[in-house]
Amino acid sequence: MSGHSKWNNIQAKKGKADAARGKIFTKLGRELLVAVKAGGPDPAGNSKLKDVIAKCKAANMPNDTINNAIKKASGEGSTDNYEEIVYEGYGPNGVAVIVEASTNNRNRTAADVRHVFDKAGGNLGTTGCVAYMFSQKGVIVIEKETCKLSEEELMMQALDFGAEDFETGEDVYEITTAPSDFSSVRENLEGLGLEFLEASVQMVPSTTVALDEHGAEKMNKLIDSLNDLDDVMNVYHNWEE
Repeated sequence: MSGHSKWNNIQAKKGKADAARGKIFTKLGRELLVAVKAGGPDPAGNSKLKDVIAKCKAANMPNDTINNAIKKASGEGSTDNYEEIVYEGYGPNGVAVIVEASTNNRNRTAADVRHVFDKAGGNLGTTGCVAYMFSQKGVIVIEKETCKLSEEELMMQALDFGAEDFETGEDVYEITTAPSDFSSVRENLEGLGLEFLEASVQMVPSTTVALDEHGAEKMNKLIDSLNDLDDVMNVYHNWEE
């Protein structure tokens, strides 16, 4: 069950995340707000909130920051209202791109996302134009150097808990689940004292597209520019990095 993982270059990933930590926390705070508005402030009865909290912890968001965001979202004075929107489009060489956004101004966000696609040489498409190339999966990434279990022990535990697949990369283990099993698999692994580099439900591509150096440069610019937008929560693509 081993195979190529997009997490091989873990140091670059961590460095990039550290540099953008403030923006990441701001976006996670908005995800907490949306989850609380949708299902209440108690994670025991709000599975979406529970999953967002796990995502926050994987990003090393302090517990105080998480709790304060939940309190603020559930307070009577909280008037922030955001809607979640998904955009689909194409990057260089027809790379499929899905953008998940959370916005209080649909027109502003659509214009911003379209501008980024146009500037990077891509184009924004219609709903459904690339979604069929992806499947929704729970993804849990564990850094090898922090894992308390051997590879075989972790794989057996993950599969016993209901995981679909287990991959070994250069620096990490990547566990994939069905969306409906994600919370239970994650919670069982947490119960073993494991820490996650990433834990969230994502759009995983069924096929990938390779790019030459010029195309890769344009694709990186597109992804970075989309992530720089305050309203963009997640960017998924089928580029084989």
